[in-house]
Amino acid sequence: MWIALFVLGYGLVSKRLERTIVTPPMVFVTLGLLFGSGSLAALSMHIDQGVIHVLAELTLVLVLFGDAARIDLRVLRNELGLPARLLGIGMPLTIIAGALAAKLLFPQTTWLEAAVLGAILAPTDAALGQAVVSTPSVPLRIRQALNVESGLNDGIALPVVLIFAALASMGGGEARTASEWVWFAARQVTLGPLAGVAVAWIGGRLINASQSREWMSGNFGRLAGIALALLAFTGAEQIGGNGFIAAFVAGMTLGNSQRGQCEYLYQFLEAEGQLLVLLVFLLLGVHLAWPTIAEGSGRMWLYVVLSLTVVRMVPVAISMMGSGLRAPSVVFLGWFGPRGLASLLFAILILEEAALPHGPLVFDVVILTVLASVFAHGMSAAPAARWYGRAASDAAHCPEEHKAVVEQPLRM
Repeated sequence: MWIALFVLGYGLVSKRLERTIVTPPMVFVTLGLLFGSGSLAALSMHIDQGVIHVLAELTLVLVLFGDAARIDLRVLRNELGLPARLLGIGMPLTIIAGALAAKLLFPQTTWLEAAVLGAILAPTDAALGQAVVSTPSVPLRIRQALNVESGLNDGIALPVVLIFAALASMGGGEARTASEWVWFAARQVTLGPLAGVAVAWIGGRLINASQSREWMSGNFGRLAGIALALLAFTGAEQIGGNGFIAAFVAGMTLGNSQRGQCEYLYQFLEAEGQLLVLLVFLLLGVHLAWPTIAEGSGRMWLYVVLSLTVVRMVPVAISMMGSGLRAPSVVFLGWFGPRGLASLLFAILILEEAALPHGPLVFDVVILTVLASVFAHGMSAAPAARWYGRAASDAAHCPEEHKAVVEQPLRM
């Protein structure tokens, strides 16, 4: 009942709140914090851990699938500049910087555990600072760089997280040899993509043929894309691959082989998909936030600050060397790397399965970082977008920022 009331209540004022610094994730995390605190604990939503796991799993499948489907790789090939720098240089350096900071602040962790933490917190979630990627005054090239980075880096980071977690678990009590772990990791990152490509290519052609003959109604067209995401996930799991990687690859395959047929998918993700995302943020506040805050130490909070600033901003600055961007643009790109849904879901699903020697510590740091990012990036998005929009308004003074690019769909 409470969840339904929250969704209805926010919906009634959602358009008005779009003009403020308040974002949907901030609202739902705050509601979760209130209903998970002592004063309102009696009214709290008691949800089984199994339900939370299923919700997180389903949400991650749809997010990976939808993020990959909305990026048009054929268009992107001609506009690789900034996204390629962010993903090919900035992201690996962010993982390395995050691992170094983790090992420095938490010396009890192994290097592999530190690498797991760095990799989990490398993906960004542009939806946490929606104003940044949707404000017209911000040059389109800058908005698209952040949008494309956010759309692809969760799927790119996932195999890295899986491999590091598998290797780190070798010392965590799992009865597997090193060769067994290597074989397990190899199957995860090879069979998953194969299943994703096969399901999306065959399913996409079937959907296209059905729609061209007008056999499929619009409502079932929207459901068909989601069915492909779930088929890719379950198919990969059945053959020993990783279902999440399969969902990401399936989305990329469908989005680029049946580009004109993906409107139904975007429509679903803007409504039903957004509801799932907000429920995850609500459950973050209700079930995960307060216990983690209670366990938080000074070193954990210091890592949070470093993760949201130096660990992200320095690699981005290095990746932009020689790009021709002005300093305000580099700072803007560096700051707006929110840690959100992907990091949260990786923590819930992957750390739950991995037997890391210091798994609870890694989990708590991820949760604290996501919590801080929800509010820090949410509140700063609109004011920073207005400031940067004014600073970069002169196309003659900022030619690199105003280079023409094709706009890609946003994740709402």
